[in-house]
Amino acid sequence: MIEPVEPARRWPLIPTLLVLAAVAVMVALGIWQLQRKSEKEALIALFQRNMAMSSMVAYPEMPPVPDAMLYRKSSVVCLEPVRWDPRSGTDRKGKSGIRMVADCRTGAEGPGVLVDVGIGDDFAPPKWTGGTVQGTVVPGPEQPTVMERMTGKAVPARAMLVADMPVAGLRASAVPSADDTPNNHLAYAFQWFFFALVALIIYILAVRRRLQP
Repeated sequence: MIEPVEPARRWPLIPTLLVLAAVAVMVALGIWQLQRKSEKEALIALFQRNMAMSSMVAYPEMPPVPDAMLYRKSSVVCLEPVRWDPRSGTDRKGKSGIRMVADCRTGAEGPGVLVDVGIGDDFAPPKWTGGTVQGTVVPGPEQPTVMERMTGKAVPARAMLVADMPVAGLRASAVPSADDTPNNHLAYAFQWFFFALVALIIYILAVRRRLQP
């Protein structure tokens, strides 16, 4: 009696195409992260040049803030602090404390300006009614989240002026450096390439196991 011959098992076409498409997307994301790495390195170099400049620039009251104005010296007239936003921070000697960020009124209309007037030991705002503040323009603390950027709901962030001289009763805040700008794109690129490789290996092993008699 002739035993029936089992039909040859074929490599699954549609699942393979889906996996290859997913792998292609992950590789493309890795390449995009490498491109972002080069862009971020150029941006950090610009910030470093800005920090070396001693000339003053007009304070960028309206967002978005041009990159060429970040980490430059500027001054602003705070007519009145309308709101205080205490945040954790450090002074220029590395001692931790509460950073006093004032949302200042500069005229009858407009978004106002954010001014870091110094570091305190508690959340009590200083007895400061405003005045001329000179300091360094840095990215403000109200930066959009990754999810907001992805969904297109990101609102342009305001800059912040870190005062050179703190107001009475406070310590001078540490000025953020251009070197603090995150540049993790190389690690992200390797992650995407790794995910693509792992997905491909797992799929090949799974299909080979399925095709075995």
